[in-house]
Amino acid sequence: MSAAPGQNLRVLLEMRPALDGHSGIPQETRLLFRGLSGLEGIEVIGLLQSGNLVLEKGLPLRNGRLDEGGIESKDRVDRLSRVVVSLQQGAASHRLEHWRKRMLKWLGPASSVIRSALGGSETLTAFLPASFEDFVWRGLFAKSLPPEDFAIVMRGEFRVMRWPWSVVNAIGVASGYLGHSLYPRLDTSGHDVLLVETPYPGRPSGRTRLVVRYHDAIPLLMPHTVKHRGYHRTMHLQALRRNAADGAWFACVSEATRQDLLSVLPAVEPRTITIPNMISHHFHGAEEPADRIAEIIWSRRNRHAPHDGGAELVSVPGSTVRYLLMVSTIEPRKNHAALLDAWELIRSAGHADLQLVCVGALGWDHDTILERFRPWLRRGGLHLLQDVPAADLRLLYRHALVTVSPSFGEGFDFSGVEAMRSGGIVAASDIRVHREVYDDAAEYFSPYAVADMASVIGSLISPDAAPRRAALKARGAEVAARYLPERILPRWREFLEQLPPR
Repeated sequence: MSAAPGQNLRVLLEMRPALDGHSGIPQETRLLFRGLSGLEGIEVIGLLQSGNLVLEKGLPLRNGRLDEGGIESKDRVDRLSRVVVSLQQGAASHRLEHWRKRMLKWLGPASSVIRSALGGSETLTAFLPASFEDFVWRGLFAKSLPPEDFAIVMRGEFRVMRWPWSVVNAIGVASGYLGHSLYPRLDTSGHDVLLVETPYPGRPSGRTRLVVRYHDAIPLLMPHTVKHRGYHRTMHLQALRRNAADGAWFACVSEATRQDLLSVLPAVEPRTITIPNMISHHFHGAEEPADRIAEIIWSRRNRHAPHDGGAELVSVPGSTVRYLLMVSTIEPRKNHAALLDAWELIRSAGHADLQLVCVGALGWDHDTILERFRPWLRRGGLHLLQDVPAADLRLLYRHALVTVSPSFGEGFDFSGVEAMRSGGIVAASDIRVHREVYDDAAEYFSPYAVADMASVIGSLISPDAAPRRAALKARGAEVAARYLPERILPRWREFLEQLPPR
């Protein structure tokens, strides 16, 4: 898609995921904003929207650009400050305000959907980073970007979509039960592309081309592994169908994910492309000592898990810790229970000092996994960490005997690539996406066979495994380099510039 002569291609990028989490889709969102912002001829504008909160209006727009005369300068800071507060607002301070918010949360999106069905559109407003750099940096970008990128992301502008993503999705699901899923049409005039991070409960207007960053079809192909199975499946499918009917293009994070998408919607094949995720600058292979490993494990323990054992890790400063590492949200699809069983087998086979370190937030249906973890968390040997900064995570990857990626299903799976980039060794479940993304830089096992998992991991930590480990490290560095921004961003530029006009 070519911009008008002398003008940049204007990409409106959904930023909602960047408000949450360290890795996965939130990290991809931050890296994409920064990466596209650095490409000549492309102007990136962030789309602010909360998952659950109603946002205040920002500054007025005219034809997709800031209306300089739309509001007096003395009122600008007040207006933008309200946007910041609404993005992080907790419980209402008094009952009247509480009920006002509850009513607006549903009536606002509903009226927007009705207005769109009658030919209207939802007005977006502007948010400017100036005077709010601290919020923009720490609230959206600091978890994934280096301080050197501060000035780059502050040069951009943002747009505000007031209505909560979850509520707009809920209206789409409810109206779908009546025969036709309805979503608001956003006034995206002045923007060439609307780039969203998942199937989106909204429709672009005018000549704006919709691009869906498609991460996985797990809600459709593995619905038994997701939270609120029936609702999540329907929500994903209804928005996906609406996006496809609106002529969306789908930029899939892996070829395996693209093929999964086509198994659901084969008609969109001409409008699909595979562009892998990018890896963060935080992960690199520089030599770093293991002195801090024990303290990282101790200080980043999940306070909601019953850690009683493990004090011996920090009893001797700089002590060596032999451990396996898994980095993933704690939820059933990730297969923590099988890894725990395999770890127990390995310990009983001559590695009694081997620790297991799991990094990740507590996800849906985690209670069963925690019950299985509980005896080892209390005894010591198993460690459940959360909110680990990227620099510390790099150290954990580098000095783990093996980073294990045992999931039953993924769209990409950052953990193996990050481990390879950090100089680590990877063992992964033998699923299609792992074979594609990790190539021959990992050892593979069946995610359904604990003995196979234990055998593969055990072979990598045996005394005679040094040649194989050296080969995997060297090959891992080559494979991980495929996902560096300098390799991926040219593919984004080519894709965006060749998009046909709507």
